[in-house]
Amino acid sequence: MRLFYAFIAGGLFGTGLFLSGMTDTSKVQGWLDIFGNWDPTLAFVMGGAIIPMAIAWLLVPGRKPLAGGEFPAPPAPRLGRNLVLGSILFGAGWGLAGLCPGPSIASLSYGGAGHWVFVAAMIAGMAVAPGVRVTLDRAVPAE
Repeated sequence: MRLFYAFIAGGLFGTGLFLSGMTDTSKVQGWLDIFGNWDPTLAFVMGGAIIPMAIAWLLVPGRKPLAGGEFPAPPAPRLGRNLVLGSILFGAGWGLAGLCPGPSIASLSYGGAGHWVFVAAMIAGMAVAPGVRVTLDRAVPAE
């Protein structure tokens, strides 16, 4: 049953990404081009994600997921090296390619070879990231 819920949630997520334009690299880059031909429509997409998630976090305490297990704890409101570096890398990739992880997976079926290259590079980055983090932690311990 858990896989069924995951399939439904993933399908809804992918459909939402497609319908909102998040899989269209030119639309995403238009959102990021605030000094050029700016396209503010993705602000509604972000609001449509942030507002329900904020409400969900308020409703989670004392509840259990339908498929069992536990809801994850809210993230710590701490600004550290990992968050800053991760945000910079995410933003650079998003700006250069016009894709982030969710939309890149959703666009594999129609995005062309460039999308496959992006996903391969993203997976490679995810594979090496833990080693880079350990190396950084040894070189310059986080506070």
